[in-house]
Amino acid sequence: MGCDGGTIPKRDELVRKKKRAEQKDKVAQRSFLWRHCNISQTPLHDPVVACGLGRLYNKDSLILALLDKTLLPETAGHIKSLKDVKELKLTQNPSYEASIDKGDQYVDHQSSPYICPVIGHEMNGNFKFCFSWGCGCVVSERAMKQLKSNLCHKCQSPVAPEDIVVLNPADEDLDLMKSRMEARQAKIKAEKKSKKIKQEIKEEVDTDSTKPTENGCSSSSGIIPKVEKTVTVKIEKNGFKRPAEGNLSMKNEDFKKTKSEYSVAKDPNASTVYKSLFTSSSIAQNQMKAHWITYNPFYN
Repeated sequence: MGCDGGTIPKRDELVRKKKRAEQKDKVAQRSFLWRHCNISQTPLHDPVVACGLGRLYNKDSLILALLDKTLLPETAGHIKSLKDVKELKLTQNPSYEASIDKGDQYVDHQSSPYICPVIGHEMNGNFKFCFSWGCGCVVSERAMKQLKSNLCHKCQSPVAPEDIVVLNPADEDLDLMKSRMEARQAKIKAEKKSKKIKQEIKEEVDTDSTKPTENGCSSSSGIIPKVEKTVTVKIEKNGFKRPAEGNLSMKNEDFKKTKSEYSVAKDPNASTVYKSLFTSSSIAQNQMKAHWITYNPFYN
């Protein structure tokens, strides 16, 4: 700058100006936001999921981040499990051609792999897109306003206004998505709590109905059966139990043997070998030696 050779310096070469802060390219930033995963920063690919705040993620990247909490960024801290996200049903753009930016050719970064199935707008950030939390179908906001229907334009499932989530919201839309997400989570918790209370009440009713009443019958049907007769049991000296006289007769043949008039020798079902064990048998009465069990000396 010594003015050699007749050079004339300019003012911006002599006066130092304050450097301005670099500004981000909003168009490039918006395009990157709509075409890349919010966690891994890799290009979006099927299956694509979205959270209650409308941010886009690759499902495999989100699963890895949930398994390894260190990979989960602060912007996705509200996601605790896969129940906090919804898998999106996107419509492919037939005119989209995937290409790698090598620097030696022009790449249209405004072209999007997904479009609105109703009016054909590309999902590149120039238009608002939203989806229903119930079905996950993605359409443009302009299509929803023009058609004005309580049914999904793609799958015809019912859509509630509070279940609509705007993708990549900003400013006022972001606050609205936060309030809707909190309301949705509170509703799910209330339903779980009411379901748990109903289950506990049902279990208590079941346990009360299966408890035996005073007469030993269950009151599950609400009708207590009437008992016409009762059976009393008499304990004899020999330790056997048999029903008292005048009561219901026992059908079990084993209890008939406890009666005093019963004799093994007269029992047609008893075998000869079994009868010979008792002194009442004809073999035991005719033998000349004492019985081997009772040691009967046959005194005269």
